[in-house]
Amino acid sequence: MRRHPISTLALAALLAILPAGIAQARPAAPAPDPAVAATALAGVTTPGTAWGLDPATGRMTLTLDDTVGAADRAALRATADRAGVVVRREPGRLRTLIAGGEAIYGAGGGRCSLGANVRRGSTSYVVTAGHCTVTSATWYANSAQTSPLGPRVGSSFPGNDYGLIQHTGPLPRPSAVWTYPGLLPITNVGNATVGQAVCRSGATTGVRCGTVTALNQTVNYAQGSVSGLIRTNICAEPGDSGGPLYAASTGTILGILSGGSGNCSSGGTTYYQPITEILAAYGLTLP
Repeated sequence: MRRHPISTLALAALLAILPAGIAQARPAAPAPDPAVAATALAGVTTPGTAWGLDPATGRMTLTLDDTVGAADRAALRATADRAGVVVRREPGRLRTLIAGGEAIYGAGGGRCSLGANVRRGSTSYVVTAGHCTVTSATWYANSAQTSPLGPRVGSSFPGNDYGLIQHTGPLPRPSAVWTYPGLLPITNVGNATVGQAVCRSGATTGVRCGTVTALNQTVNYAQGSVSGLIRTNICAEPGDSGGPLYAASTGTILGILSGGSGNCSSGGTTYYQPITEILAAYGLTLP
């Protein structure tokens, strides 16, 4: 995905054969090295920012939401200019979306979405967002908290954004996504690719679809930074957090929703924790 500078010697040779009197263009400046730009951006932790390689341009991009103040904008633009990074604005506020598939409820009152049913050996678990599981030690399948899901047994947030709840209640545990209405069987685990057609399911806004726009993105939430995320042009709203990102055509789960900006009225951007990283971290498989 890197651009390679045109050889100045080759360009000079080409220009030498132009007829006299025709203005000769200056050699194009080499495109900034994404690795150098990434090193500069690694120090950016301002809430309301996100950064990563934009595959459409081959350039590192720093995104600022509407909450980034004038002083921070000026400092960030100076950093971006020194590193050759493209700066863009993203309407709304980058935020985690606590409020999945289907809704799950924390004992503390939080509502998120179930990402996937998984297992390790004969023990069954729920995968969801880590910014959800850190808020409550016990989870339920209904808002009245009379249908137990189980206890939190793992959380990683910030840095990552995934959490694990052990199934201890009597509820069914299919490997499927609730598509409002109906169930789509999930039979595969995969890695997202740029341009891939994907959908997500969440308890607040149901099923929404779009495309993967970038990989390995870093988002600076108010609670801290999360890296290695998938970016899409799909909208989401609070309560959708933790829900699955999947390829409907193949029944493949790709990630779980971490956060985003915008909404499903005017559009938005969303970021996902890759599912393969979560399964590897806890030694899990699909049911």
